[in-house]
Amino acid sequence: MSPVIIGSFEEFEQHNGQSLGTSEYFHITQEQINIFAKATHDHQWIHTDPERAKVEGAFGNTIAHGYLTLSIVPHLWEQIVDVRNLKMMINYGIESLRFATPVLVDSEVRLAAKLKNVANLRGTVKAEVEVKLEIKDQKKPAFTGVLIFLYHFQ
Repeated sequence: MSPVIIGSFEEFEQHNGQSLGTSEYFHITQEQINIFAKATHDHQWIHTDPERAKVEGAFGNTIAHGYLTLSIVPHLWEQIVDVRNLKMMINYGIESLRFATPVLVDSEVRLAAKLKNVANLRGTVKAEVEVKLEIKDQKKPAFTGVLIFLYHFQ
């Protein structure tokens, strides 16, 4: 599936209130979890110790950090929307973020996005995007929330 191409406020506005699409599935590995743990100094055993997680954990295996799943959003977002003609893009905020279901190691996840609102703030485009990180073969998403981006077009 090709990403939606957007090059201006007017093009964003055409998608207001609509689904923007879904990314490809992304495989979460133990190596990614371990690298994230090292980078963030979050070595909680439920993430980094597969043997202990199998014996003592509630999920039968290690799980990805919630913030790891959030950190792959830029990669997945680029598969949904290709914003062109930019001077700069800023991650402005996150509203109503809820981690609903843990992501077990070796799961596949994908991002679904809907443009909740777009506004032109004196030349800066504020886009509010409802997102859901879906887990393959699971009913509940890993997380839901509203991401807020600021786009400065040329």
